[in-house]
Amino acid sequence: GVEIYIVVWRHGTSHTLHNMDTVIPESLESCITLKDGNKMPMLGLGTYNCFDPESVVASALKLGYRHVDTATLYMNESEVGAAIKKSGLPREDIFVTTKLWYSDHGRDSTIKAFEGSLNRLGLDYIDLYLMHSPLGGKILESWDVMIELQKKGKIRSVGVSNFNIHHLEGLKKARPDNLPVVNQIEMHPFLTRTEVVEYCQKEGIVMEAYAPLAKGDKLNDPKLTEIAKKYGKTSAQIMIRWSLQRGVVCIPKTQNEERLKENISIFDFTISQEDMADLSSLNQGLITDWLPDPLQSKWEP
Repeated sequence: GVEIYIVVWRHGTSHTLHNMDTVIPESLESCITLKDGNKMPMLGLGTYNCFDPESVVASALKLGYRHVDTATLYMNESEVGAAIKKSGLPREDIFVTTKLWYSDHGRDSTIKAFEGSLNRLGLDYIDLYLMHSPLGGKILESWDVMIELQKKGKIRSVGVSNFNIHHLEGLKKARPDNLPVVNQIEMHPFLTRTEVVEYCQKEGIVMEAYAPLAKGDKLNDPKLTEIAKKYGKTSAQIMIRWSLQRGVVCIPKTQNEERLKENISIFDFTISQEDMADLSSLNQGLITDWLPDPLQSKWEP
């Protein structure tokens, strides 16, 4: 299998893990090393549909979050940028992701969209710039621009979101030397996306889960609550820990201060392999976020 490198900054130790079931992030500083050599914190904050993004991001950074995910679509890049600036934290300590919306595909519009994101965030560079979906055509045109921006140092890492295996294969055939280092899709125990995960881990593409709590729709599932009770944790904490132990980066979203804390209080226990398998068996292909599912769209580069 692909070797996954987890680097724990605080302890200065780095772990090489071969078995995807035994990824054990030790703290909020635990990072996964992307194929391009950059390090990405495994747990971050999602900001989609966030009511007061500036104060939520400010609170998260105070609590120790060091990875924030936004997008042009979310219309909150300015607020996210303001919170980062006011935090007083060194820029290099915060991992920032934003995304290119599909209506901005095409050479000139991608450059314009990226510059817009950078200006709104008030940053000199973006840690991870994702193509938000395989929709909208002109994919290769935009991808080439993203690679150029990376070569100029304006983007550290380039990746995709909502790509399925056939999309990734199409991109690989067309641009064999410039593969994405991350694929961000909806994933949780009720939507395991195992085939995509296995494909990406084989290709050295790090998987990242949005909506890792299934929008809260399944927090009362009997099997999930039973496992949560066993570990003395909440259902949400179990779902986040399940993602991380699969080697999947996870960006749960909340606007509630207590839950911001709850979502990161997941480093003091490990889910057994048996319970990991039981959680994965909850899979029912449940999509809570983006319908029709962009992963089922045609590859139209």
